[in-house]
Amino acid sequence: ERRSFGGGASGYGASATEHFIEGVAVEEIIELTKSLIRFKSMHSRPDEIRACAEFIGTYLSGQGVTWRLLERDGVPSILALPRGKDAAVLLMSHIDVVDAPDTLFEPYEKDGKLYGRGSIDDKYAAALSMVLFKEHLNRCKKHGGGQGDLVFGILITGDEEVGGKKGAKEALAEVNADFCNALDGGALKKIVAKEKGILRLKLISKGRAAHGARPWLGENAIETLISDYLKIKPFFDLTAPEHWHRTLNFSVIQAGKSVNQVPDYAEALFDIRYTENDDVKQLVEEMRRHIQGELAVEAEEPLFRGGDSPYLDLLLSIAKGAVVGFEHGASDARFLSEHGIKGIVWGADGDMTQHSLEEHLNMESAFALYRILDEFVGSVARGEI
Repeated sequence: ERRSFGGGASGYGASATEHFIEGVAVEEIIELTKSLIRFKSMHSRPDEIRACAEFIGTYLSGQGVTWRLLERDGVPSILALPRGKDAAVLLMSHIDVVDAPDTLFEPYEKDGKLYGRGSIDDKYAAALSMVLFKEHLNRCKKHGGGQGDLVFGILITGDEEVGGKKGAKEALAEVNADFCNALDGGALKKIVAKEKGILRLKLISKGRAAHGARPWLGENAIETLISDYLKIKPFFDLTAPEHWHRTLNFSVIQAGKSVNQVPDYAEALFDIRYTENDDVKQLVEEMRRHIQGELAVEAEEPLFRGGDSPYLDLLLSIAKGAVVGFEHGASDARFLSEHGIKGIVWGADGDMTQHSLEEHLNMESAFALYRILDEFVGSVARGEI
């Protein structure tokens, strides 16, 4: 049963564009994003992640927003809700980024694009949600209401790039929401309602050491590992990149201690993305039957399946031309189902430059996204769902 939000004496149900000067909000989103990019919030720099979270908290406090700092093992998350744990809609983003050279933390604009680490993944989304929350709070206050009259909340986490276990997974337990938009993927015209699950495997091969001049006296663990990999590879279809099937990436290998020694140990890490058509346990057992070495499960993360929702129907009616699709990657949205929250992954355009040296945000798409979300939460507040 959906909760009742908005409207009432506050007059929050007024037009979604009333009292909103688009140019001011647009400029603030970009400037805030630049400020966030300047924090080197990599996991090799936890102090920078904390400093970035403190900056956000200072901004929110300065706008009269009541917010909470949630911290788990040094990972900060910032949560702002209308009241208690309740919000009809939650906007979720993250401020941690993958490693990058110092130059990527100096943002700049060029040809309608904002460049810098985190520009599209995912600091623009944090900035956008902060500005949207502030604008709607001001609208409520103008009509005599307050934060308790809002229909949406924001969650900004600090560990999405390393799995989200101490961020979104923990923080979502503090939220009762009907619908969540994880602003961390998709594109303006593509709303993601399904993402693959993650399976991380370690292949271990053991051999017998010997002098490199007499390899026949040893058993080469690297050769055994390669042989086992070639037996595992046929379990995956790597020929159709956009097809909805399980995939395997041979990502890390460690072996050998000396060039003149037959290695007696080798290990490799595999990053597997699976679909709802896969029985993960059965898949692992079948691969184990075909190899000589050991195959250990390092991690298993669930799929994300957003599910049908009247909120999604409403969003599609506003986001003209957008279609619902799937994504091969994974995000913190996979934690929504265990908290009973339906949702999507959706965001601005960045030309698939996440994690690259050319990472950028197409700024006009961010402005369009803001306009859609502004109308969407306004429509929810007016009871159009």
